[in-house]
Amino acid sequence: MVSVINLVLMGAVIVLHTLIAAVMTRFFRLRLKTQWGYILYALFLIPLVLFVSTLVFSGVFSIGVNLGSPTAAIGVMIGMPLALGFTIDTLYVPPPEEYENLPNSR
Repeated sequence: MVSVINLVLMGAVIVLHTLIAAVMTRFFRLRLKTQWGYILYALFLIPLVLFVSTLVFSGVFSIGVNLGSPTAAIGVMIGMPLALGFTIDTLYVPPPEEYENLPNSR
């Protein structure tokens, strides 16, 4: 039986994963000078971080509900936040080139 607390906590973890994905995508966009570099790092490094976070939250803290299959769990806990975070940063946050007063990097 699914409790309301588990659903709320799972929703909080999904929001946290989306925030992590958006911030990491932004970090890669600011640090990497190539157009495809941040995309490749975002597609390979962010899912690894989200996977470890999912293992911690669902294993150690027992947060979440039984989704029925590992594929559904990966899709909901990793795939959806990755897609949302990447989309939020890419489409809704201005690109780094639009900022004029960035500090000079060494």
